[in-house]
Amino acid sequence: MSPRTMKLGSAAILAALVLLLPLAGKLSRVQAAPGKDEPAAKQEPATTTEKDQFDVAVTVYNSNLALVRDSRQIHLPSGSFPLRFEDVAATINPATVHFRSLTDAAKLSILEQNYEYDLLDPQKLLNKYVGREIPITYSEGNSGWIQGKALLLADNGGPVWKIGDEIVTGISIASYHFPEIPGNLYSRPTLVWMLENRGAASQKVEASYLANSVNWNADYVLTVGRDEKKADLDGWVTLTNKSGAAYKNAKLQLVAGDVHRLPPGAAGRDYVMAASQAVALKAAPQFEQEGFGEYHLYTLERRTSIENNESKQISLLTGSGVPVEKFLLVESDTHYFRNPQGIGNPVKQPVKVYYRFKNDEKSSLGMPLPGGTIRVYQADSKGGTQFAGEDRIDHTPKDEKVKVYIGNAFDVVCERKQMDYKKIAGNVYELEYEIALRNHKDTAATVEVREPVGGDWQVLKSNYDWTKLDSGSIGFSIPVEKDGAATLTYRVRVTW
Repeated sequence: MSPRTMKLGSAAILAALVLLLPLAGKLSRVQAAPGKDEPAAKQEPATTTEKDQFDVAVTVYNSNLALVRDSRQIHLPSGSFPLRFEDVAATINPATVHFRSLTDAAKLSILEQNYEYDLLDPQKLLNKYVGREIPITYSEGNSGWIQGKALLLADNGGPVWKIGDEIVTGISIASYHFPEIPGNLYSRPTLVWMLENRGAASQKVEASYLANSVNWNADYVLTVGRDEKKADLDGWVTLTNKSGAAYKNAKLQLVAGDVHRLPPGAAGRDYVMAASQAVALKAAPQFEQEGFGEYHLYTLERRTSIENNESKQISLLTGSGVPVEKFLLVESDTHYFRNPQGIGNPVKQPVKVYYRFKNDEKSSLGMPLPGGTIRVYQADSKGGTQFAGEDRIDHTPKDEKVKVYIGNAFDVVCERKQMDYKKIAGNVYELEYEIALRNHKDTAATVEVREPVGGDWQVLKSNYDWTKLDSGSIGFSIPVEKDGAATLTYRVRVTW
């Protein structure tokens, strides 16, 4: 090729390159734009904490369960994005979580929901760094402390390190220095939603869920006067929170009743929260009461804070001058009427002591009483009050009677003798009993005697009036004078 030809070729190539430069720029820009199928950059999740909370309501059931409704004012980007909802209960039931916008529910959609409970602790943090190099401060033998980097090969029953060219185990480590918290570890229980927002940037949202380890029960104090005719009743709500979260300045409501729940592991969502929207009850100074389905709902008329790992008491009701009746009861056993019972040998039986009163307005009460523990105190001769016993009462509607067992009488004694046992036919028996009562008190007493005979029975004779209490029980009321005695004798025929 001649030099001239070479020069012309070079000039042509240079001119072509000049012409192609603008097109090359266009081509490079086209190639730089992502295709339709190329994923966009991962978006950092938005985060909301308790600081965004403007309202929280807690409904506690007396079955170690609470419904939490957590309302927050948060900023939401437009389009699809993840949202971390922090400061929720550690005992949350993820299947019961419900999230909604209070500002514009139609324009905020939930695409996906997760509950992250892989919580940060030193061991889990170490496990997450398997396969990575981290700075450590360690010691081998008596060499003193050494600062350096080591590759964590495994952590199964103890860490295995690669330090330099050696595989090392069993070294003493003073500290690890982790550069960051892995994204799949959380410092606290967190709800994570993938949301799509087509509405406003600033919205009020509500997350509601059921959480375990929040419970309440009723505690009552019945203070009986010296004459044992009148008493004062004070009711308290004892609230215990071990859910792993605190509820500041919360609306508090309590549900009393036997709420049916599926056993653990049963399929299906639990929609207790839907019914909880209608709540409220009027009691004493603090709680308002109302019927709620077949349960009773008690709403605290002020807000309160419920700290984690806290037990607190709130006044529920007060009743003064409640008419009470004290009664003594002797109850035998059904097996006494089936077999010979050591004829002629007395059998001691406890004389049980009860107080009873009616839960009605006439008695300064009339509020449905949640089941709980009732403790009885009684005035002494010095003007003080002494603990007399305690019992558990069931849920008690208004206008029903409450019976409280406080213990056994000290000065009233009961002895039973089987005076006769006779087989009349194959399955027909006659039995005769003598029940001796001795009263060592300086006041008269009346003892109620209840005999659970069973079978087909007939009283043949008795020295005291008797009452058929039900198909299998006979009742007697035996007065006993002070420092006196009384003996009940009766004969019964039983067909089994």
